[in-house]
Amino acid sequence: MYNYIKALHIIFVVTWFAGMFYMPRLFIYNTEANEKKMEIKNALQTQYKIMMKRLWYGITWPSAILTMFLGVTVLVKGNWYKLILYPSGKWLFIKLILVILLYLYHFSLHKIFKLQLNNCFKYSTQQLRIWNEVATIYLIAIVMLATVKDGFSFIWGIIGLLLLISVLMLAIRVYKSIRQK
Repeated sequence: MYNYIKALHIIFVVTWFAGMFYMPRLFIYNTEANEKKMEIKNALQTQYKIMMKRLWYGITWPSAILTMFLGVTVLVKGNWYKLILYPSGKWLFIKLILVILLYLYHFSLHKIFKLQLNNCFKYSTQQLRIWNEVATIYLIAIVMLATVKDGFSFIWGIIGLLLLISVLMLAIRVYKSIRQK
């Protein structure tokens, strides 16, 4: 039974991330619609709001809740929680901290979602593009910790994440310059 629960946990992690990857894209498109003529803007934003609601409430939120429930179940049924108190469980402790931060990121997306539903566009498309990459950073860090476990070098992990962040920021800047031309 444990392996089925673990498999379901992984499946809902994937669907949760899918929602967190696509939601900021919809925020960007919805924000960019403000630059269109009024009738086009209204049509686009009406459609984006429908898409955002369906994605957020139909996939992302349920997946976040099921990920949490199934993750705690895997933690308890697999006796993983016992590792946290030992040096060999350092990877799990760090992973759980990253998961908590990931839920905070999820809540930040919810805040932006609520703002955009009320036609409040507080963030530029550039800021949203940067914010869109945060989930990527969490995904890579969490998967690396979950698979490599004790063999994970904290120093090399930090260096790798900093390099990844640098590459992502460079890619966003390059894309911005291409868009402006």
